[in-house]
Amino acid sequence: MAARSLSSPPRPVVVGDVVAAYSDPLGAWTAGQITGIDGDWKKVDVLDLDWSGPEPTSLLDLGDLRPLRLTHHSWEGKLSHCHFNWVLPRSHKVIGNRPLLRTEGSNSYGSEWRLGLQLALQRSWDGGNHDSWVDPGARTFSDEYFLHEVDGRPALDGEVYDVTITVADTFDCSGLVAAYPGLKRLTLRGKLGTLTNAESLNRLTELQRLSISDLFGMTSMDRLTPEHVPHLETLSLSSVPAEYATAMRATWRTEIPNGTDVDIHSPRKPDWVAENRDNPLRDWDGREHISTARFKKAVAQYKATRRAVLAELRAPETADQLSRLFSLGREYGEAFNHMDRRNSFIETGEREELFDALAGIVKTAEEGLGRDLAWAGEHLINGLESIRDW
Repeated sequence: MAARSLSSPPRPVVVGDVVAAYSDPLGAWTAGQITGIDGDWKKVDVLDLDWSGPEPTSLLDLGDLRPLRLTHHSWEGKLSHCHFNWVLPRSHKVIGNRPLLRTEGSNSYGSEWRLGLQLALQRSWDGGNHDSWVDPGARTFSDEYFLHEVDGRPALDGEVYDVTITVADTFDCSGLVAAYPGLKRLTLRGKLGTLTNAESLNRLTELQRLSISDLFGMTSMDRLTPEHVPHLETLSLSSVPAEYATAMRATWRTEIPNGTDVDIHSPRKPDWVAENRDNPLRDWDGREHISTARFKKAVAQYKATRRAVLAELRAPETADQLSRLFSLGREYGEAFNHMDRRNSFIETGEREELFDALAGIVKTAEEGLGRDLAWAGEHLINGLESIRDW
């Protein structure tokens, strides 16, 4: 059998195909039309249809095809049209092909398919709910809240299909599995926290989406397998142990043609965690538009600024202390101006992280000295603002 072209999606779809899928927010099936395929960026353009109902077997079940027009919030009558990653999720099926309902391409981009989400939002709006929409099947917890309020109780609300947990320290995955055995979507994110019993996630037999970022403690033995999690269609791993990332990639890359979108990047070796635990710019390592050389220069500059600021704040006060702090902020800004000058890489996210890093230095000094140093932070920021051009 000839290999599929790299310019076509790994799970076959063509322009004009109408795709149907079950939508949890809607509690029904819905559909969309493929209006374009971009082989360079590996994206498909999907136009949502204004339809929901029982599982369709053909286009006849959908009646007249009408694109979904959005009037909720600030959409102002625009069509629900968006680019998604071109791997057709395994829960989605092609039910036919029709001439395009819209030939113009979309300017919107999303990472993962959420067919039916915009229709649910629109119907909620049409029903009079003009507040911020909350998915009734989604829950968000901190690890501490989960430990004290959820863990150890009998299996909870069967209507919960989407859980997000922010892990500050250590989180036992087995408690999550016991509480929500029917989960379809799971997001675990941390700040160099630790997951234990990660292999228990294999007991989430209905799982469709798994995202883990900036968490550690997992090994190759903790990997999920298609035999245990047969419905998985989105696997997103970022800044996790290299051993775990390698095992997961090897296990799931053969499932891409079956409808599992695999996105694994920034694997970390054990010494990386130790080296970067106190580095607020650690997420720059492996970021697509930031080279390794720039990451290293940025960290070196941050560390130099941190040493100088802490030394200044720990020293006896002098008459020129305020001007010295202003100068340190200015030097910090000028250093990153220089890094950003040839090929700009400091975007909105990086700019916020650079400001947060400077504020974090002052917070460290406050914790060590036991006094309010807000005035010091103001002078550092004023120095930075006087020179930065990013």
